[in-house]
Amino acid sequence: MASAAPVTAQSMTLRVATYNAELDRKGPGLLLRDILAGTDDQITAALTVIATAKPDILTLQGFDNDVEGHALRAFQSALAEKDHAMPYAFAAMPNAGLVTGLDMDGDGRTGEPRDAQGYGRFTGQGGMAVLSRYPLGEARDFAPFLWKDLPGAIPPSRDGIPFPTAGAFAIQRLSSVAHWDVPVQLPNGTNLHLLTFHATTPVFDGDEDRNGRRNHDEIAFWQRYLDGALPFPAPDGPVIIAGVANLDPVDGEGRRAAIQRLLNDPRLQDPEPRRTGKIAVGDTGQAGEPALDTVDWPEPSPGDLRVSYVLPASDLDVISAGVFWPADGDPMLDTVNTASRHRLVWVDLRF
Repeated sequence: MASAAPVTAQSMTLRVATYNAELDRKGPGLLLRDILAGTDDQITAALTVIATAKPDILTLQGFDNDVEGHALRAFQSALAEKDHAMPYAFAAMPNAGLVTGLDMDGDGRTGEPRDAQGYGRFTGQGGMAVLSRYPLGEARDFAPFLWKDLPGAIPPSRDGIPFPTAGAFAIQRLSSVAHWDVPVQLPNGTNLHLLTFHATTPVFDGDEDRNGRRNHDEIAFWQRYLDGALPFPAPDGPVIIAGVANLDPVDGEGRRAAIQRLLNDPRLQDPEPRRTGKIAVGDTGQAGEPALDTVDWPEPSPGDLRVSYVLPASDLDVISAGVFWPADGDPMLDTVNTASRHRLVWVDLRF
């Protein structure tokens, strides 16, 4: 009698990436126009970066949102033409450019980009999207969540008075763009909770430190969410945070305690993705490890920093990680520079 062969579990490798492609435009509909034209060098370069990195799941920042998702579908089609189809997508209207009718930055004027719920010349400018090779479940959109409702929030004030006014802060949403929990349905039956966001820059404000405090609390949101301390339940499966914190744990301005706490949270792990190319001599002038930097901002201020992160749950199996940043002399570096000042960051997981 023939003996049965042993049954072994099939493993799969999953690449999760985050990329601030800086594809925002100065008016509604312009991004769609540029994608459909097929002649925009920046868009072509961004598509090439993504198709070369080949993520299975991608959080995309700096991507203008339109109500019916025309630009996102056009971008998916263009990516498929690059032989890297990502047929599943999620996007929701962000806080960026969402009109409030109030003076939100305290300059005595209304109707300006900084008077929106999040900076934006029009509603949806510089929004976010999630692209995936695998089906997506029902997402949680935390964009409407109010800043004042975050436990432990550090609201802006001047001389002990809420900034710019108590009324303005009462309607101020926490997310400058958005916070989302997007479940990804993997072939092995796992629902991986993709936690993504794009925090405000911690500069460009006054002594009230409105942006610095908001950046801190946007990062702190995820720990409160994992704690179950918010008005909605914590995620019920494995998580991975992938997005733009806009804060370096060592260099640059900002309240660094927020990102340091997140990186040291025992429920998460930091794979410390590093540049794929050799570091140029001129890129080593700051206190932090330059190989970990994810953005090429002009020096001396702020210079290269680590601002984009992919942080899997501590019990997930990480097998590799990297920052898509070719070395000087590599022909791909011109493409990467044309696409964005930011670099695509990826982590490979084994399930």
